[in-house]
Amino acid sequence: MNIVILDSGYDSYDFEKSIFTEGDFNLKIHPSYKGDKAGKIDFAREAHGILVRHTVIDAEFLSEMQNLIAVVRYGVGYDNVDVAACTHYGVKAANVRGYANHAVAEHALALMLACTRGLWNPHKQLISAFASPPADDIFELHDKVLGIIGLGRIGSELAHKAAPLFGKIIACDPYKPEEHFRKTGAVRAIFAELIQQSDVISIHCNLTPETRYLLGEEAFAGMHKKPVIINTARGEIISEKALLNALVQGLVHSAGLDVFEDEPVTAAQDALVKHPRTICTGHYAWYSNRAINELQKRATLNLYHLLMGKTIDDCLNP
Repeated sequence: MNIVILDSGYDSYDFEKSIFTEGDFNLKIHPSYKGDKAGKIDFAREAHGILVRHTVIDAEFLSEMQNLIAVVRYGVGYDNVDVAACTHYGVKAANVRGYANHAVAEHALALMLACTRGLWNPHKQLISAFASPPADDIFELHDKVLGIIGLGRIGSELAHKAAPLFGKIIACDPYKPEEHFRKTGAVRAIFAELIQQSDVISIHCNLTPETRYLLGEEAFAGMHKKPVIINTARGEIISEKALLNALVQGLVHSAGLDVFEDEPVTAAQDALVKHPRTICTGHYAWYSNRAINELQKRATLNLYHLLMGKTIDDCLNP
């Protein structure tokens, strides 16, 4: 069987090689992370199994595949994999759930603490405003409300970790039952209530047609408490234009962003990423030394088991 890794970039593929360079497997690794889609299609044309990060796996891509049995995405999100198209073409699709719950939740916490403590430009404060706060709206969390959008694995982990810090945690997730809210300690809220009541808003939902630009001009206008905005989920859940306007107009306190509409960021996003009240990191909230090992191992084993005709928990179209 031919195995193709698209969108390379990890430091090592030793585990993948240990699984797919023995027996009847032939492993190829594409040399770049991004790149021309047509070139990626041509590279993968004879693949039986694909491991993917960035490349869009849609009907156009799948229609060109001659032998494809399964596609596995390195990661939790799978907005670049058209699961319905995979099902149509008889291709199994899977992701890797839960591998980075702790890492992403802790990164979100780090961003919100940095924002609420005004750590947007600590070097400037150190040199030009020593012993003075960087702003007059630095606030404590013990009596504040944290609003979590999406109470899945990562959102739930954040609720547990943040509970000792905040006065109250509310969450919006129409797909979770009341029992799940009780277990996490979060109070259920509808979206309009969450954006009105929260002092800090952290996004942990999937990117879907329903959530694309969930935080746009209308949402920012409905934020009554000038909240901190944290996004470690997907960039397109926030309209960057609307967020920049909200920062300029003082509708939000600040923003901590690990994900962006266009990645890697371009000069067109400079006004947002260089705004004096944003803290931006380069889409690595998922990373820890433990998480990266689990991600690559589970993605590889998920693909191997699907090719062997086995059932896996992470399958998206069982």
